[in-house]
Amino acid sequence: MTDRAPNPSAPTAKAGNALWGGRFEAGPGEIMEEINASIDVDKRLARQDIAGSMAHVAMLAETGIVSHADAAAISAGLTTIAGEIEAGTFPFSRALEDIHMNIEARLKDLIGEPAGRLHTARSRNDQVATDFKLWVRDALDGLDGEMADLQRAFVTVAERHAATVMPGFTHLQSAQPVTFGHHCLAYVEMVARDRGRIADARRRMNESPLGAAALAGTAFPIDREMTAAALGFDGPMRNSLDAVSSRDFALEALAAAAIAATHLSRFAEELVIWCSAPFRFVTLSDAFTTGSSIMPQKKNPDAAELVRAKVGRIIGALTTLLVVMKGVPLAYSKDMQEDKPPLFDALPALSLCVRATAGMVRDLTVNEDAMRALASKGHTTATDLADWLVREVGLPFREAHHITGEAVLAAERAGKEIADLTLAELRAVDGRITEDALTVLTVDRSVASRTSLGGTAPERVRTEAQRWRALLDATATQTDTAA
Repeated sequence: MTDRAPNPSAPTAKAGNALWGGRFEAGPGEIMEEINASIDVDKRLARQDIAGSMAHVAMLAETGIVSHADAAAISAGLTTIAGEIEAGTFPFSRALEDIHMNIEARLKDLIGEPAGRLHTARSRNDQVATDFKLWVRDALDGLDGEMADLQRAFVTVAERHAATVMPGFTHLQSAQPVTFGHHCLAYVEMVARDRGRIADARRRMNESPLGAAALAGTAFPIDREMTAAALGFDGPMRNSLDAVSSRDFALEALAAAAIAATHLSRFAEELVIWCSAPFRFVTLSDAFTTGSSIMPQKKNPDAAELVRAKVGRIIGALTTLLVVMKGVPLAYSKDMQEDKPPLFDALPALSLCVRATAGMVRDLTVNEDAMRALASKGHTTATDLADWLVREVGLPFREAHHITGEAVLAAERAGKEIADLTLAELRAVDGRITEDALTVLTVDRSVASRTSLGGTAPERVRTEAQRWRALLDATATQTDTAA
């Protein structure tokens, strides 16, 4: 059963498929055809499949396995097919199972007998592994650029709000004052590690399966180094069994994607909280919010909520492929036809989430007064008093911690913040506290004092933001030069 009318230009297949039907006396059943066909999924590999075939036929001609005339005809036909696919006029057929057979069958329509020489010294097993690697590699390259853009968005906000005080939380309880710029730079660091994982995955996967054939290599005198170089690989994979059956490159890409998506989801969760009426830390414009069909006052941070939700799909994709691969013996089994849908769903979803997050970061408006007001509640400068007792009085930190806890309790009983206690009230807790201690209890003094490497002091935030901007600019320059 097909999802489109028969195409008169598609080849009729003896015993169901002209490319493999010689062994069979009858065609596949309707249900078999339905479960076996993958063209609806893998047709997005068309560009990579044509690139792989171009490299393969060039090598076949160079090594004398096929004539230069046949190679030229095949290359011309593939170029025509690429144009048809780009124009949306290519005659896809589910009866031909997958993108590889569809392209080869169309090639035969266009150039006749020489088309049959393209598959010399090659199998669909090494062909699909090559196509899939090329697709994943392209997707990872795109993600890296998008993640760099997200970092720039966070850096810009960090520079603008290097001294904007907000509450830092642990357990979602007010802990210590930090700056919003410092908070944004935390995500710059996370995304940097995400980019590192993606770069590692790309480096490890950049070996070519092409030429491994079905599983044992080939008796033809092929040049695998030539095809690897033509396709931008560092070299060929060294074991033909591994080349056709390994999908750890896809698993590693999904693992990196799942971690990156988790980071985006955490920020999305914070945006949802910050946009709520009890917080009012930030607002998003109409570009990233939606309304309610019944409540006219609502302005919902739906873009953030959708980023938060899509991490489930991405983690699910990783789990799906792990389960598919866990019981597949060497070398290739049809189970591996299910390797592509998880990647085809997850990597574009992550790309969309990265771009949406960058848009929201650039779009948000910060309510500095609301941030400061909440940063001043919850005794957030209590640690500063404990540090003062250690530094000025010479107490062990545990004793200073205990005294400060008593001060917090006194403030609670008085209905005050610890920063609002009078000197007399503080001295009632411990007589060694002097007027100098009052100066450390303001939120501005608290954040300004955190000058250690990686600290939240505005001067540190500005230095780190400048460092990151220089790194990102240098990386972009190197990428542009390489391109």
